[in-house]
Amino acid sequence: MRITIWHLLAGLGALSAPVAHAHGGFAETHSFTQRRGHPEDQWMGFTQGALLSRDSGRTWRWVCAEAMGYGSWMPESFVWRAEGSLLAATGTALLHSRDEGCTWSTAPGFEDAWVTGLAAHPTDDAVFYLSTGRPSMVNALYRSEDGGGTWTPTALRREAVFSAVRVAPSDPQRLYVSGWKGYAQYVFRSDDAGETWTEWPLPLEGAYDLKLLAVSPARPDVVWARVSSLGASGVPRQSVLRSEDGGRTFAPALEQDDLLVNLDVSEDGRTVWVATYNHLFRSQEGEAFTRLSEPNGNACVTHSGGVLHACGSTWSNDWELARSTDEGTTWTPVFSLREIQGVHQCPSGTPVQTLCSARWPQLAEQLGVSSANPGGGDAGVPDAGTVGNPPKSEGCGAAPGIGGWALWSLLAMLWRRRTAHALK
Repeated sequence: MRITIWHLLAGLGALSAPVAHAHGGFAETHSFTQRRGHPEDQWMGFTQGALLSRDSGRTWRWVCAEAMGYGSWMPESFVWRAEGSLLAATGTALLHSRDEGCTWSTAPGFEDAWVTGLAAHPTDDAVFYLSTGRPSMVNALYRSEDGGGTWTPTALRREAVFSAVRVAPSDPQRLYVSGWKGYAQYVFRSDDAGETWTEWPLPLEGAYDLKLLAVSPARPDVVWARVSSLGASGVPRQSVLRSEDGGRTFAPALEQDDLLVNLDVSEDGRTVWVATYNHLFRSQEGEAFTRLSEPNGNACVTHSGGVLHACGSTWSNDWELARSTDEGTTWTPVFSLREIQGVHQCPSGTPVQTLCSARWPQLAEQLGVSSANPGGGDAGVPDAGTVGNPPKSEGCGAAPGIGGWALWSLLAMLWRRRTAHALK
């Protein structure tokens, strides 16, 4: 079973295109984002859309995938600007909401490109970088100085697949982009905000799917990346790599046979967390990574302001989000999917109010939501803090595609069951 599952997973993950995710299947969260300057406003990526909290996680409401219009390409992460707009790269399109999640549109200009990465400037809320990664074409890194409204290509243009872009938090002039051409893996670096670039082909024999994960907030030369490869027995593995020389060379930091979700670093750069689909790992003061006791199942991790947040799995931990103030040693549950209060309360006529309200009863039944949470978004009154002006009439749709999330979810569920059985 192990080889069969992993070969299927590898078949999905090794495609040059991003993995397609339909918005059906197993209901779980996969990312956590806080609004800049407003940590009480929180957003979680969800296999059936997204979840929103305006009160530091005490209550949560649902934004359905149909209202967001992302079709079959599920966003891996989101950026929530201080002024309220949201952006998300889906792997094919860039989604943009200017009214805090009630109405969504796709950014024009990328119809023939695949938007594979999105990174925000660490201090300027209006500056963003976007990478494209469609095979067999010239891809580029783009810059926006108006919060994602318009985009201008930087000097980085290659006939290569760009997989991610990262900005060094301590030096915003330092940009990193990962990618590949054929079987060659590359890191591209700019020290002048994208005006000029240096590239390094990495001698990673048998590796594929290189993706930058994070830059240390304390040291711009310390970079973390993920790479996939086949193990000695032919079973696919994913490894975390670390560079201390600005991306010129990388050394293995963690290798295991689970799917990597994301990585985050403490503000002082001394602690690193790696989230996989089943577990959370931690490295302190440069020591080897150790596996933490929680969460088990569907981990994602975000560190901000001394607080660590992690996705979990309502089906494994009885919580979907938890927070830790001791770097992951102990956890306080924040909420489970059974506690969702209903649909994000948006003005009448918005896609969320119209489309999600009709779908809420079915999701509530699937999640086992208490009857005390009737839900519904047809109140015509926005959530606290939501823009109250009627939204502009905009289309809300990335073109739908053939989804693979149901298969992915089934394989992940089988993997967790296999792992749990092995640990008994």
